[in-house]
Amino acid sequence: MIRAEGNRISHIAHGTLRIPADMPMAARLSALYTGLAGVVAESGAGTAAAEEVFVNKNPQSTLKLGQARGVVLAALAGSGLEVAEYATRLVKKALVGTGAAEKDQVRAMVERLMPGVKIKSTDAADALAVAICHAHHQASAKALGGYR
Repeated sequence: MIRAEGNRISHIAHGTLRIPADMPMAARLSALYTGLAGVVAESGAGTAAAEEVFVNKNPQSTLKLGQARGVVLAALAGSGLEVAEYATRLVKKALVGTGAAEKDQVRAMVERLMPGVKIKSTDAADALAVAICHAHHQASAKALGGYR
């Protein structure tokens, strides 16, 4: 989570939801929904952003990712948030300058944009990168009079 005021961003919090892998899939998806809805309710967030799905080499992994992503979008929208979606390459380009950036480059840039914030998880760095990309796109749209 970040706070964006114009082009200025500041870190509020970051983390990951840990759901036991040995739970049945339906229970894991339900726990994801409940956990994320709880985070949104506590945070008072105004908007949300998510990364668009990409296709994995493993069809089973792609299917599970799609199911989890659907739950995330439902939890965010169900909490009353407007949800923006961004392609992975667009997020990387917005932060690092190239859509082919490595995960370590993304994490380093997120930490550079938010001095004092140390991020251990690449998932948390990716989520903050999406939030920063969204904040920049919103600021640009506002500067252009609401046009995207």
